[in-house]
Amino acid sequence: MIAQLSGLLVEKTPPSIVVDAHGVGYSLDLPMSSYFSLPDVGQPVKLLTHFVVREDAQLLYGFLTQAERQAFRELIKVSGVGPRIALAVLSGLSVDQLVAAIGMQDVSGLVRVPGIGKKTAERMLLELKGRLAETLPGASLSSSPGESSVLNLEVGHALQALGYSDKEIQQALRQLGPLEDLSEGIRQALKVLAR
Repeated sequence: MIAQLSGLLVEKTPPSIVVDAHGVGYSLDLPMSSYFSLPDVGQPVKLLTHFVVREDAQLLYGFLTQAERQAFRELIKVSGVGPRIALAVLSGLSVDQLVAAIGMQDVSGLVRVPGIGKKTAERMLLELKGRLAETLPGASLSSSPGESSVLNLEVGHALQALGYSDKEIQQALRQLGPLEDLSEGIRQALKVLAR
């Protein structure tokens, strides 16, 4: 199994990239959260990977963080959720937002992700409840104390209602400090987006 890949980033075509590792070009698909954090073409890159062997294909998926890879692995265990849907979920939600949505049993948060219908969202909530936060290193939502993740999710919803793109929202949420309440989170996020 290929667990990690280091080399030169030689091609970027969302959501796929090609990494040249000692003369061999590896094609990987990434969630957009990882894709937008990649260096420029021609720069070195190091990715955690998940390798899938099917009857008709061998597929490699890349992630910049351990939490994203672990969330991907948990998502593809859900019946009816394959790698493409798992990538879509991680492209639409940060890991903390996903953990918060699972903890709050927030169907509407998952349905906003393209390709996720209500039944799939409900199945994900049912199968991942209590399992996702336990398996993710540094996941910040358990049953009750994960208020910062819940607040981040609510700030994300508010920013989306204000018309910001998912990319802008994710960049703003990454830069938020500890939050006391929702209004403070929105203020911090708007300051970040105003720069």
